[in-house]
Amino acid sequence: MKDISELTFEDGVKYAEDHEWVRQEEGEVVIGISDYAQDQLGDIVFVELPTAGDRFAKGDEFGTVESVKAVSELYMPISCEVVSSNASLEEAPEKVNNEPYGGGWMIRVKPDDPSEMDALMDKDAYIGFLKG
Repeated sequence: MKDISELTFEDGVKYAEDHEWVRQEEGEVVIGISDYAQDQLGDIVFVELPTAGDRFAKGDEFGTVESVKAVSELYMPISCEVVSSNASLEEAPEKVNNEPYGGGWMIRVKPDDPSEMDALMDKDAYIGFLKG
């Protein structure tokens, strides 16, 4: 596992305490897991994600990530409807390790209440949370 100083934390991204990140893009919100989370999990070998049209409340489990170490649940950082899932992760789940904020994104959603994102942490607050 890397030291926090060796990890990537994106500007313009909000973070949840469960280590998911959210980023607004073109009226939708993209969700994935942080560089910290993927580093803690180790090599990711499988990702289970919801399908378009599925609805979730903030805090609901929306999928799982399986690594060589463990299976971890994914928790929805905002209430929303799923627009799409990253189908490329079925064939290449390692994208979550290699590009957690890029090609390793997990789902695109339409938020029920965009103001819920205000309760999430910015980069500096998340780093402080991790150093805890």
